[in-house]
Amino acid sequence: MSQTFNTLRARRGTLALSLLQEAVMQNTINAPASANTALRHLRDLPGPRPWPLAGNLPQLRALRIHQDVEAWSKRYGPLFKITFGRTPLLVVADHQLVNAVLRDRPDGFRRPSISAIISEEMGGRPGVFLAEGAAWRDQRRMVMAALAPHAVKAYFPSLVTVALRLQQRWQQAARDGSSIDLAEDLKRYSVDIIAGLAFGSTVNTIDGGEDVIQRHMDVVLPAVAQRSIALFPYWRYLKLPRDRALDRHLLALNHAIDELIAAARARLTADPARRERPSNLLEAMICAADEGGSGVTDAAVAGNVTTMLLAGEDTTSNTLAWMLYLLQRNPAAMQKARDEVLRVAPDPRGFTIEQMDALDYLDACAQEAMRLKPVAPFIPLEALRDSVVGDVQVPKGGLVWCVMRNDSVSDTHVPNAAAFDPERWLVRGDGAIDKHVSMPFGAGVRTCPGRYLALLEIKIAAAMLLSSFSIQSIDTLDGAEPEELMAFTMSPIGLRMRL
Repeated sequence: MSQTFNTLRARRGTLALSLLQEAVMQNTINAPASANTALRHLRDLPGPRPWPLAGNLPQLRALRIHQDVEAWSKRYGPLFKITFGRTPLLVVADHQLVNAVLRDRPDGFRRPSISAIISEEMGGRPGVFLAEGAAWRDQRRMVMAALAPHAVKAYFPSLVTVALRLQQRWQQAARDGSSIDLAEDLKRYSVDIIAGLAFGSTVNTIDGGEDVIQRHMDVVLPAVAQRSIALFPYWRYLKLPRDRALDRHLLALNHAIDELIAAARARLTADPARRERPSNLLEAMICAADEGGSGVTDAAVAGNVTTMLLAGEDTTSNTLAWMLYLLQRNPAAMQKARDEVLRVAPDPRGFTIEQMDALDYLDACAQEAMRLKPVAPFIPLEALRDSVVGDVQVPKGGLVWCVMRNDSVSDTHVPNAAAFDPERWLVRGDGAIDKHVSMPFGAGVRTCPGRYLALLEIKIAAAMLLSSFSIQSIDTLDGAEPEELMAFTMSPIGLRMRL
């Protein structure tokens, strides 16, 4: 673990009972019902035996870390301890406790400060994803205004244009009899949408064009994740060739984003009327930032440009890929989804926002896919004050690892949990699924602001596919279940589609 990360270690000293009682009264999250129940310390918890100095890191596979911690959850229960280097973490795998922790943001918990430290030393500018406190509140207002449903609806024709371009690409693949790299094509679809939606620029990666900003981000984002759990921050003392290459990508990324902001400001200056009806999200954010007392600078706008690129690519494209794979594995659900699309939105060229909003079963398919294959299967957090999670004391600065896929795939909480059954999301009243058992967009005030846009992208692409093509197969080359690869998000590996 890096030296910076070690500074975040939880204090191990025993608190005086009087001080503890006061802290518990103010900051308890689902504490035991009995006041006489003794609270536990991290050191009291079960968990995998750590290695000297390295902790449990040698026992974790970097690209399968979510699966390894999930397996430990089944062995050690809903509250246990793991160690990164010399830093202990509380793992929380109970969905009610996870929900409570997520809702205790931004006052009680934040994203680990190591992520912001690494991002800052790499020259990054924090957007709403990493911002905290007053800065987060200021940026949240700006981002929520830009991603509100009524604002997204204004860009709907552009989203359909990109879907029609993907339709043409897949029609050619069908004529050629060639297989489609599903994850890669859906990534192109998401990149093209977010480029047009966010910046008003036409990027056509579907037809073989290149998105320069995305090329840089494909290098930068994995580096942030890798450095955040490094045992030693060697790059602060010695630059390897890959670190020098990373620096070049960072410089180019920031330069490209600054150019986008400058161009948007020039358009707004040349045509002040655009401020009343911004033509893209970047312009909308700049206008919101320019309002008196917004507290938002161009650096914050730049950070949120990066955040939108992240949110607009991997999360949406991977969810869509998982959903289509699960539908293909379940023919009855596939047929029901197709029937709904042909009834409600049969012609992609005539898609309307009202049609997309009416695709209830398709929405349920997306919810079910996110329950089984969440692209963010864990959320790490840091305590901003002394708190109690369940019956475990979490000191200020203590780290919490929220497992997002444990109860959601347990028969105890979801009947026949392993089955792909979209119908469960359409049940109302008695028998309805607990919506908090699966939280793909988070919970509380820090719920993902791009939720509506993400689901809209998913429904447009899925409706285009189901109304236009007969799917022969969606599978890996060897027919095995696609592996889950955990990079910045969880993606399926090796999915090919034939039409």
